[in-house]
Amino acid sequence: MVFVEYLTMEEKNLNIFRRLWIYQKERFPVFAYGLMVLTFTFSAVSYSKFLRGNYDFSYFTFLIGATTSFGYFFLLRIFDEFKDKADDAKYRPYRAVPRGLVSFFELKILIFIIILVQLILNLFFIPKMFPIWILVISFMLIMAREFFVGNWLKKHPIFYLLSHMLVMPIIDFYTTGLDWMDNENIPRGLVIFLIITFLNGVVIEVGRKIRANSAEEFGVVTYSSLWGEKNATIIWIIILFITFICSNFACLFAGFSKLMVIYLTCFYLLCIYPAVAFLITKKQKDAQKIETAAGIWTIGMYLSLGGIPMIIHLLGGLS
Repeated sequence: MVFVEYLTMEEKNLNIFRRLWIYQKERFPVFAYGLMVLTFTFSAVSYSKFLRGNYDFSYFTFLIGATTSFGYFFLLRIFDEFKDKADDAKYRPYRAVPRGLVSFFELKILIFIIILVQLILNLFFIPKMFPIWILVISFMLIMAREFFVGNWLKKHPIFYLLSHMLVMPIIDFYTTGLDWMDNENIPRGLVIFLIITFLNGVVIEVGRKIRANSAEEFGVVTYSSLWGEKNATIIWIIILFITFICSNFACLFAGFSKLMVIYLTCFYLLCIYPAVAFLITKKQKDAQKIETAAGIWTIGMYLSLGGIPMIIHLLGGLS
């Protein structure tokens, strides 16, 4: 069902490329997500290298892996459009797809193009990664079908959250594999990195669905509507703290400088501030900052887990 009243005349007359540009701005800002995915991929590859004590860095492999990883996250967004089709049409007709900015047919073409590009890049340029690419895509396609228990998962939001966040360490299994697949041995200590990735996915997912009571929308499920403003925020703070502790352990396990622990602590305190402020003010502007803080934490945390140490190592090699 298309709600034409939300589609402006200007948007209606735009070509597909202009409409997709508006779509990405609203639903998947490519520059913001691009920066996050670059950091995510670079740090994953770097952390694996530090675990193995092998610091040779292939920029070509990294760029292909980062492009593939970006495609994974873009696909997750598009799959959500299909999963949320009925709810969006009923409760959020102002969004890009239900208002008619882009059609589901056009999104299917986009899905085909993204998967085709990923397949070509991995099969022909880094064939060692092709089996893991198949694993990730297969999991994502099953997840797009809600693991064939969609109705049950919607009635159990915690299981919905946990099952869907499994895609994060599975994607990271690919990104770290850009390094360790060279010798086909998974490095000791990688499990903690994958656990952190899972936890960080929960930090982002819960953080983006915390709202003040005055900003809740009828029919839109948020964690603040499920658990209450206070409880949802406290749960987010606890998850962030657990992620913080695990990240410190991962830093020390990989032999990074204690300066990374200090850096992580400063970042943690910076990112927890909006949540504490929201607990006090209950204002929507502070709730929105929690989502921003989750994104900032993601970038900062991954930079500490391999990103910054690898940059220092590479710059040292150039001097």
